[in-house]
Amino acid sequence: MREPKRILFVSQQIFPYLDEETPIRLQNRQLPEYFQSHGFETRTFMPKFGEINERRNQLHEVIRLSGINLIISSTDHPLLIKVASIQSARIQIYFIDNDDYFHRRKGVVDANAVEYKDNDERTIFFARGVLETVKKLRWTPDIIFCSGWMSALVPLYVKKAYADTPFFEKAKVILSLDDEEYQTPFGSKFAEKLLVDGMLQGDVRSIAGLPVGYEDLMRLAVDNSDAVVLSSPSINTRVYNYVQNRGKRTFAYSAENDKAEFMEFCNSLVSEE
Repeated sequence: MREPKRILFVSQQIFPYLDEETPIRLQNRQLPEYFQSHGFETRTFMPKFGEINERRNQLHEVIRLSGINLIISSTDHPLLIKVASIQSARIQIYFIDNDDYFHRRKGVVDANAVEYKDNDERTIFFARGVLETVKKLRWTPDIIFCSGWMSALVPLYVKKAYADTPFFEKAKVILSLDDEEYQTPFGSKFAEKLLVDGMLQGDVRSIAGLPVGYEDLMRLAVDNSDAVVLSSPSINTRVYNYVQNRGKRTFAYSAENDKAEFMEFCNSLVSEE
């Protein structure tokens, strides 16, 4: 009997864990349920932002998955993995947590709507935390779906740092673009911070030594993705043009009735292997 395909969802935001019911949060909530109900195995990850109520959402730490230390800027940051279930959808959500980066802190901005200065390192920690946890789960995805700029380093790490890792070497990476951008560029040492074993300086040449704005980060993500989903009607024009110039396969996702078509799109990517 043929094993079911596996799809890893890496999402910056998911309803109902973040209260406001936006289209992107709903999409990230509904797609895993849809794929799972149609025979896929799924795993879903998001950051454990401080505004997520652990008691109300019944989060609990997964001790066997926690305990890895990720080094960023020469500092060890312990990785905590928590999990919760959306009972009505029968799906689990894994949360990437860390006391320095996520505990008691809202999403990507503080109470005064000012972006956190360490959003660059939080983005690195989230991406690396997801991939290290998937390795620890010994779960090999066929497709990796990345939603939100905080997931934008996943394509780079999969294609460069983990290129020869059996868990990811055949995975197809899909980047979902939406209309939410960060405004304060990451610092000029960002490229240096994100390098890990298995990567070369050339892998980040396009951003080396430069402040990294939203468009720079997304171009890097596009370069390392196999396909791009247009998840909002008002995507950054320059990023969209870059997608077209790079000849990436695209899918415009907008309404609920697109789920079946999107699943076929994903199946076609895997069948190309």
